[in-house]
Amino acid sequence: MATVFIDGSTGEGGGQILRTSLALSCITGRDLHIENIRAARRNPGLAKQHLSCVKAACEICSGRAKGATRGSMVLDFEPGRVESGNFDFDIGSAGSATLVIQTVLPALFLAGEASTVTVTGGTHNPMAPPFDFLCETFLPAIGAGGFRGSCKLLKHGFYPAGGGKITFEIRPTEKRSQEIFNLCEASKKFQIKSRIYTAKLAEHIAQRQEKLLEQSSLDIQDIEHIEVTDSDGPGNCAMIWISNNERTTVFTAFGMRGKPSQEVISEVVSLAGDFLASGAAIDHFLADQLLIYMALSKTGCYTTNKLSTHLLTNVEIIKKFLDVDFSIEEDGSVCRVSYQPV
Repeated sequence: MATVFIDGSTGEGGGQILRTSLALSCITGRDLHIENIRAARRNPGLAKQHLSCVKAACEICSGRAKGATRGSMVLDFEPGRVESGNFDFDIGSAGSATLVIQTVLPALFLAGEASTVTVTGGTHNPMAPPFDFLCETFLPAIGAGGFRGSCKLLKHGFYPAGGGKITFEIRPTEKRSQEIFNLCEASKKFQIKSRIYTAKLAEHIAQRQEKLLEQSSLDIQDIEHIEVTDSDGPGNCAMIWISNNERTTVFTAFGMRGKPSQEVISEVVSLAGDFLASGAAIDHFLADQLLIYMALSKTGCYTTNKLSTHLLTNVEIIKKFLDVDFSIEEDGSVCRVSYQPV
């Protein structure tokens, strides 16, 4: 089969292009050549987190990589056959553990036997899905399509210290119905809850954030504060859960030095409020992550509240590997994405 050539500066020009390309190279068995890796980022090229994704892809299929060095903007990847097993990856930094897991998940779901993946690194990082999103939003959504697994948080890891650990149990993909990924109707009945994480920080930070959440425009039924005791370093994030009988959507904003609590809470409330006002069924963070599973299933549709560059870029990368297409229709504040046979 011909090598797939990918321009890493396409669309959003970030690490998602690398992760999707590695996943689909493993699945299809097609060699990958990718240039301009993370060209749109302030520090372009491969960082520790992305090298961990490459290493993970190599390990699950006995693949070979050329150019897998810090700062490299060119990578050649030759996949072998994907095999199930017990895998353990250490990023060696606060790089996102959830993104490393998401790199190998699609291929391991198709491996035929159960697998376990454990990753040490960041579990709650800005610019990446936190563990709570992986567990409570992402997993149930792909589970509707027969891609079933479970995950556990073994240790919290906040940016910049890292040192957290998560483990993921992957079950072989089951036969799926033609109704999968029918995530188009938003529920009119839901509950809103919130969680505040603090680690090695003054007590007044959580108290201030809780008060701001109570004063927000959202009808938050319950606010939980978790004082994290197992973290290697300080950390803070505020989360909002929007839940109904069918699904849970998790939104997160991260605190950091010099960022006032008012800004943290305003950010997460705005994310949740925009989603609720749109009338969409799933949020735009989940939307681009579902595409590869819809493509593998050859069916599905959803509505989301934003047509992100991540989504549009992922569509183009998937089409480089698979003979699939997607229909994208915008109607006011809602965007409908559907699998289309070619």
